[in-house]
Amino acid sequence: MEPLVALVVGFLGARLAGLLGVDALDGWHPAVRIGLALMFAFTAVAHFHPALRADLIDMVPPRLPRPDLLVTLTGLLEAAGAAALLVPTSARWAAAGLALLLVAMFPANVSAARRRTAQGDPLARRSALQTGYVAVAALAAAL
Repeated sequence: MEPLVALVVGFLGARLAGLLGVDALDGWHPAVRIGLALMFAFTAVAHFHPALRADLIDMVPPRLPRPDLLVTLTGLLEAAGAAALLVPTSARWAAAGLALLLVAMFPANVSAARRRTAQGDPLARRSALQTGYVAVAALAAAL
């Protein structure tokens, strides 16, 4: 649920700043990019935070090798994508890449829900959130 809060707060904060006169944030597209960047920066940090990393490693389906390396790699991709969202010339590619990353990571969410891991929200809720995140990233890629 925290990523959703980061997305919404980032979006609303950026939109408000745009309405108050920050020219670079004046419009829906910059606000969506800021919200996504904040969400992915937040989730990227979780990949390296000692209290959360073990839970994320536990989410990786058991049949995949080196879950620790996969969590590190996805964290680095999320951080790079968050940074690239803030650069107008790379934002569309970053948003598209992050949407694909979310789709690629979805099996880990299904596995975590089925195995009832610490990060394994009920599958219906996890699926709805992930679908929403992919939709917002796809919207940012299309704008």
